[in-house]
Amino acid sequence: MRKRLLSFILLIAVCCIMLNACGKSDSTDDHHNTYIPEPVTVDATAGTDLDVIATFDPYEEENRYDIADSYFEKKYGVDYGTVVKDLTYYSTIAEDNKQCNVLLPAGYNENKTYPVMYVVHGFGGSHDSQIDDDSYLTVLYGNMLHDGLTVPMIIVNLDMYTDKLADKDEKSDEELRFIYDKVITEIHTDLMPFIEKTYPVSKERGDTAVAGMSEGGAKSLCIGFTWLDEFGWIASFAPDTGVIPTDYYKGTFWNTPYMEEFPQPTADNTPCYLYLTVGSEDPWNVDCTLYYRDVLNEMGVKNRTDLVEGYEHDPDFWRQCFYNFLTKVFRQ
Repeated sequence: MRKRLLSFILLIAVCCIMLNACGKSDSTDDHHNTYIPEPVTVDATAGTDLDVIATFDPYEEENRYDIADSYFEKKYGVDYGTVVKDLTYYSTIAEDNKQCNVLLPAGYNENKTYPVMYVVHGFGGSHDSQIDDDSYLTVLYGNMLHDGLTVPMIIVNLDMYTDKLADKDEKSDEELRFIYDKVITEIHTDLMPFIEKTYPVSKERGDTAVAGMSEGGAKSLCIGFTWLDEFGWIASFAPDTGVIPTDYYKGTFWNTPYMEEFPQPTADNTPCYLYLTVGSEDPWNVDCTLYYRDVLNEMGVKNRTDLVEGYEHDPDFWRQCFYNFLTKVFRQ
């Protein structure tokens, strides 16, 4: 009798597993937003020591752009960490106070050391464009950390505007373009020292990342390559022109390059992961993104560059990009 009962229980268990497997989607169709990441058994809120993260090659991990819309929504029982808003520091480059927003992860412990990711907004944005209480990046990161799909880190949403704050509303787009350039120096001179003094973040390049979209994507490339010794992870989503000389938008302020060429990385400061991506329906930045890729390839600089079918130049694309970057960053 017991043997029959045990056999019956095992049969039911097998059937449940098969039904559950049939109900899961592994679709990778472009722009369908149907894939819901599956939670893994990890105590993500407990924090992690940076020296025990398993080594892996981020270039071997496939990117996907069909993450379901529901994964960017808050869920019951998930700790989304703490957003510190309008944190003020003095910028010697702006000669004025600047602000940033900081996301502290769920389970934040001031006695632990965390990697840090700096996020650069797009043209016309600010320090709360990506990190705020209900912003897509705050929600996405919270869901991913809860599901064990990324690691505990501190995320800093900086402000590219680096000038006298009282004059901001009077600036033209052309003036803003060159004011934004100053953040490339300012992040190193003022913001990073302030964050390192205020929060327990690692100063190792392998624990420091920069990511941005559009104009912020261009600035992420400039920041990462200007400070190769300090940024080990670089992500650029549909970057604008203005990083190095190109043939696109010539004669406009968009084309004025910040650097004449990408600095050649050495064995000691080659990026841990260099990620560029652009949507096929982007009306502005397909050509220049692919041009950056080609130049980097000619230099022998390893990178992952995706041209993604169906996406445009908007937050629907940025959030998919952040999902991919967060699955890889700081795991090496």
